[in-house]
Amino acid sequence: MWERARPVHEKTLEHPFLRGLTDGTLPRDRFQFYLEQDAEYLRVFGQALSVLASKAPREEWAKTLNRHAVDAIEVERALHETILGKFGVQRSGAVRAPMAPTNAAYTNHLLVTVERGTFAEGLAAMLPCYWIYWEVGKVLEKRGSKNREYQQWIDQYASAEYGKTVREVLAMMDALGGGMTTAQRERCVALFERGARYEWMFWDMAWRKEQWPPQ
Repeated sequence: MWERARPVHEKTLEHPFLRGLTDGTLPRDRFQFYLEQDAEYLRVFGQALSVLASKAPREEWAKTLNRHAVDAIEVERALHETILGKFGVQRSGAVRAPMAPTNAAYTNHLLVTVERGTFAEGLAAMLPCYWIYWEVGKVLEKRGSKNREYQQWIDQYASAEYGKTVREVLAMMDALGGGMTTAQRERCVALFERGARYEWMFWDMAWRKEQWPPQ
């Protein structure tokens, strides 16, 4: 899976948004836009995880994914709101930012896949968000950031705790891989690769502060 997504991941690491996080030049309004969009993404990501958990072939996997769903909504959103608060922005759960086009497309892809696909396909679609963020976090941690808020965000995804969460999902994928046909494996790899592309698009969306075309 990773080898198929490696070219996209390498380009992701060179994206000006991520470069700006570490050298401190990322404009704050773009980071704020990212956090607001990511909060919306995580809301749907948590919903998708709950659907996926209902299809889990093992009870312990269902429990793990349901726990991850809660974490996606509570733990990471708390980080976002802490950073936004430092920017002087107070987000209310009742007032949400409208989803940008790329965000809407990515979250729709996740929901459709977990609802209509097999458990393995749904897991493969969800995996890029886990795995790529971990890899990005580790690379950015080595680079370091001159901005405290940006470093706080980096530390979240480079942490051992987050790495443990990612390894739980990777273990599920590895366990499923041995029982797949060639066609099933290729389908999962293709879904993972598509997700990796969506991850690049998400950074680019934030960099451009993407908006819907005017009506």
